[in-house]
Amino acid sequence: MVFQDDLQLITFIRTGIAIIKLLAGPSALSVYAIRLGPGEDIVTSLLNIVEDKKLKAPFVMTCVGSITKATLRLANDTTSNANKIIHLNERFEIVSLVGTLNKAPHLHICLSDKGGKTVGGHVISDLQVFTTAEIVIGECTGLQFTREMDDRTGFPELVISSCSEKA
Repeated sequence: MVFQDDLQLITFIRTGIAIIKLLAGPSALSVYAIRLGPGEDIVTSLLNIVEDKKLKAPFVMTCVGSITKATLRLANDTTSNANKIIHLNERFEIVSLVGTLNKAPHLHICLSDKGGKTVGGHVISDLQVFTTAEIVIGECTGLQFTREMDDRTGFPELVISSCSEKA
């Protein structure tokens, strides 16, 4: 294996005959904490912070709070089989919110209703805060997250690069 610099870790995963090259850190970590109030949209607020702070490799570390609205795509989506999109319009507790943030964020959420039943999926839009959303955002300094179409999956997938490669 050839490494471009000492800070780069290259992992190869063999899937059939294809070899996928994954790049990750090690990287320094910067942390940002925010609190959103009633009526604010979580995704819009996250993207505004990413843009305002010029974050290159941001991700959601943790989030607790509640929402009144969400639009999610359920699992098993493929390019030939678009999955069910659900529109939720009731009060939910945020059990988990994770994912990467860039121009096309990739976020997954798990919510619990008043009876404790959970639902989760890929965030499409409309994460409207009910009472509060306390969110911690991390950034892998020295790295950059972008997305490129992956012919194997049919979706734009995460590409991780060092900022020195983009210079």
